[in-house]
Amino acid sequence: MWHHAPMTKPQTEPAPTAEPTESYDHVTRAAAASIALALLVMGIKAGAYWLTGSVALYSDALESTVNVVTAAAALVAIRVSSRPADSDHPFGHHKAEYFAAVLEGTLIIVAALLIMHEAYDAFLHPHPLANIGSGFVVSMLATAINAGWGAYLMRRGRMWRSPALIADGLHVLTDVWTTLAVLAGLILAAMTGWHWLDPLLASLVALHILWTGYQLTMGSLSGLLDEAVSPQIQSQIEAAIKANGDGALQVHAIRTRHAGRATFIEFHLVVPGRMTVRESHAICDRLEQALEAAIPGADVTIHVEPDHKAKDDGAVEI
Repeated sequence: MWHHAPMTKPQTEPAPTAEPTESYDHVTRAAAASIALALLVMGIKAGAYWLTGSVALYSDALESTVNVVTAAAALVAIRVSSRPADSDHPFGHHKAEYFAAVLEGTLIIVAALLIMHEAYDAFLHPHPLANIGSGFVVSMLATAINAGWGAYLMRRGRMWRSPALIADGLHVLTDVWTTLAVLAGLILAAMTGWHWLDPLLASLVALHILWTGYQLTMGSLSGLLDEAVSPQIQSQIEAAIKANGDGALQVHAIRTRHAGRATFIEFHLVVPGRMTVRESHAICDRLEQALEAAIPGADVTIHVEPDHKAKDDGAVEI
């Protein structure tokens, strides 16, 4: 049984991740900037709460406190994930970012529970709000900062294939929508005198945050559990194999998994029984190059088999 490995690397070395160092630098700088902006937004929202005494704005400020902690966790995880593969971690450290995303989801859930506690207390002891206009202006400033930064993190996170940045961007954008909902409700409360709207809004914000935390945590756990690539990427893999597998007979047992920015692809390549090692190796090299071009961050392992190992079910004919 022969396993293909690139000719330029000894078989005992870990496979490269095909991820440029520059992208790690960009991701690291973005994560560091997130900490600074999260601190700024947290201060602005705390000021809005101080001006109004609104428990809904308190919930908004509390979520920003979570942003600071999770942005710091994302930065640490990104630094760890950028380390090259070594003898103890031959597949690299890519999954470190998933741990940061799971932590962020967990802290979001904790924040939601704290908000619910404050909202319950406010239901029992309602009080009129003050300085709604000033609080609105201050909160809108924080919201504008979050909207711009959240969109940037989501766009760059997808471009650089960073789960930690995507999770951070999702959290920041969630913060934007909850703040807008809170501000709309506070204006309505001020106009009607219905003070119970304030804790009601805080409760709704908490439920929304709770759902976001759940989705984020479950999505990150899927990455930790080696979830396969999407059907779209699977189709791209099969298309690249068909287009560049001349000389081989079929491919079967295709297995994929995500690990941060890396996408691991494994399959069995069936070739004519009389084909030489050199010839089959050339096909493997061609397939590796095609897959790495089609799937950024692809790490490909090919197991070559003779024609009597061909399968009838689940095979990709070439």
